[in-house]
Amino acid sequence: MRKLRLVFMGTPQFAVPILKALLESEDEVVAVVTQPDKPAGRGKKLTPPPVKVLAQQYGVPVLQPSKIKDPNFLEELRRLAPDAIVVAAYGKILPKEILELPPLGCINVHASLLPKFRGAAPINWAIIAGEKETGVTIMQMDEGMDTGDILLMEKIPIAPDETAGTLHDKLSQLGAKLIVKALKDLKEGRLKPRKQPEEGVSYAPMLRKEDGLLDFSRPAEELANLIRGLDPWPTAYAYFRGKLIKFFKPEVSEEKEGSPGEILGLEDGALLVGTGKGVLKVREVQLEGKKKISAEEFFRGYRPGVGEKFTSRP
Repeated sequence: MRKLRLVFMGTPQFAVPILKALLESEDEVVAVVTQPDKPAGRGKKLTPPPVKVLAQQYGVPVLQPSKIKDPNFLEELRRLAPDAIVVAAYGKILPKEILELPPLGCINVHASLLPKFRGAAPINWAIIAGEKETGVTIMQMDEGMDTGDILLMEKIPIAPDETAGTLHDKLSQLGAKLIVKALKDLKEGRLKPRKQPEEGVSYAPMLRKEDGLLDFSRPAEELANLIRGLDPWPTAYAYFRGKLIKFFKPEVSEEKEGSPGEILGLEDGALLVGTGKGVLKVREVQLEGKKKISAEEFFRGYRPGVGEKFTSRP
């Protein structure tokens, strides 16, 4: 069976295991397309995307167009003559010229069970929404946002203590396994594309820092989901004595009650906070400009008084 000529398009860490699986598969990655290098860190040093670093380790040519419709870039893609273009978290919407270029089309590795959580941040929003399972969909791309036909799908459970960070790594590995299987099945004529259901569509928009502001009048369970869904970025936060404080490792207790935002004490190493329904238990916090600390360290260091509250404003 002949090798497929593949172009891979991806940018962040999520795409790295997927590219690695393709590089070590029976097919040939003839080029990698990724976003331009960007300034990062305190020194604002120009830093390559994680996908570029891996591609260079394997000696694969890297293309970094600043504009996806750049005629020179499109001409280079045509010259590469890929059988298929595999896309994983590339970061830009592909124009029709690219979608129609390869004979087998553009195939996307999407980190949700489509049609749920179409969009930029499906991993985070699945946790925020309180889903019990998620997964990876291998999809034939069209001009819509994650609306193409499903080629392959696999589910995994979302653990009660799952964070966006831990789920990200699991789905990245699952995506790597599934894309290799999908391409093999495609070559052997075993894949039958199926339309996405019209029911159950939901969206996962790009996250902003302000999405993390905690409103303690909401139920504890919703707040716990938000904290886990925004860990490690952009993180969930409130204010304490006028300063921003981030929350990590949440749990929920339905046995206790307290007024929204009220600090109710410390129990089994967890900070208890009143909410609109139930009590939020938090095991780690981080005050602005400080290191992450345990709830016990917070209590010892800051000695919150009776009736003191976390607030939604400084």
